[in-house]
Amino acid sequence: MANMSLKKNEMPSQDPNIRNKNFEEVALGYTREQAIDEAQRCLNCKHKPCVSGCPVSINIPEFIEKVAQGDFEAAYDIIVKSSSLPAVCGRVCPQETQCEQKCIRAVKGESVAIGRLERFVADYHNANCTDKPAMPVINGHKVAVIGAGPAGLTCAGDLAKAGYSVTVFEALHLAGGVLVYGIPEFRLPKSIVQKEIDNLKAIGVKIETNMVIGKILAIDELFEMGFEAVFIGSGAGLPKFMNIPGENLNGVYSANEFLTRVNLMKAYRDNSSTPIKKASKVAVVGGGNVAMDAARCAKRLGADEVYIVYRRSESELPARLEEVEHAKEEGIIFKLLTNPVAITGDDKMNVKGIRCVEMELGEPDESGRRRPVVKANSEHELPIDCVIMSIGTSPNPLIKSTTKGLDTHSWGGIIADENGLTSREGVYAGGDAVTGAATVILAMGAGKKAAADIDRYIKSKQN
Repeated sequence: MANMSLKKNEMPSQDPNIRNKNFEEVALGYTREQAIDEAQRCLNCKHKPCVSGCPVSINIPEFIEKVAQGDFEAAYDIIVKSSSLPAVCGRVCPQETQCEQKCIRAVKGESVAIGRLERFVADYHNANCTDKPAMPVINGHKVAVIGAGPAGLTCAGDLAKAGYSVTVFEALHLAGGVLVYGIPEFRLPKSIVQKEIDNLKAIGVKIETNMVIGKILAIDELFEMGFEAVFIGSGAGLPKFMNIPGENLNGVYSANEFLTRVNLMKAYRDNSSTPIKKASKVAVVGGGNVAMDAARCAKRLGADEVYIVYRRSESELPARLEEVEHAKEEGIIFKLLTNPVAITGDDKMNVKGIRCVEMELGEPDESGRRRPVVKANSEHELPIDCVIMSIGTSPNPLIKSTTKGLDTHSWGGIIADENGLTSREGVYAGGDAVTGAATVILAMGAGKKAAADIDRYIKSKQN
């Protein structure tokens, strides 16, 4: 019998005043009973509009129907036909602007909680299934993947399932890309990421860490080693700054560095070899998911006051609504319609404040959002001892500078068609290396498209 409730089942979570002092996962996940009850809200629409909103085209109504029946393993099997990282996507994918936005139940009430159900199914499988995935039949062809982030892992997984021998070259000492260095433990436990990676290794994906392509090996050398195609999923890890006075002071971080230290190097532990200076008042400049992650990490590291400094209003915040709500619940202070103009320091070159101006929203700009303009006589200073810049990232120029014939945009992104093909034959690219910083699921979608086209490309050479 269908559940016609207009509201989703609430996601159980830690109390805000407890979780803002630890790095344990905030959302606790549905129980078996909650998952079945939520799945029964799905109308199993004939035209499946939710599927069109999924970048990796999961058969959403079909897996949800299995959840409603209590057949969670069958639901998992349906999901992994399309997604190599279901436990990850169930946690960090912005379903509210994708599959859930197209859900018919959202017309009169709240959509089905598709993401929460995907997470439940993946977690259930990981907790209860000890069987290793079946090893595909190897077809004798080799493909190299640069970068073990969402795009690279998805491309590698799809190609391995098709029988290719895939080697992933990762620059860091751990695979996972932004999943391990960028997204905090309290949103995405690293054990979850490792489990997904282990599943890929079980079907034959090889991962070589500490391999900086463009420095240790060039793309041309990969072809000389017998790889018939190369996929570049190297991400966008080059941080941007505002170029305002004071950005060279002690206590100014890029969000990239700050989160890498916290997430990858575990700077919050007492015995960390790369500790972060404990700050009492922190300003995070920016309004995206990365800014929310940095602010919430700073709070957990012991800061008394943490500010989000953002030049537009709350309605323009690019971060997910859930992340904004969680940040507010945890005591993060939002200084909206506020823009930094300088960072001030003491005589020892330590940060002591951030000078800001108030903003007003004017006419819409090219993005369609109202352009912020400075309010007259509004300059003021916030006393703080740490600034985290979270205003975006761009692709690292190393690969483009060491690869002949690889066309790139003026801002550094690799130029690729809708299937990921670049200006070099046999070289594909996708994810943040092409688009600039975007979402995990969009990167996965790009990796999936590229894998399908690489398969077509290599098969065409045999004819």
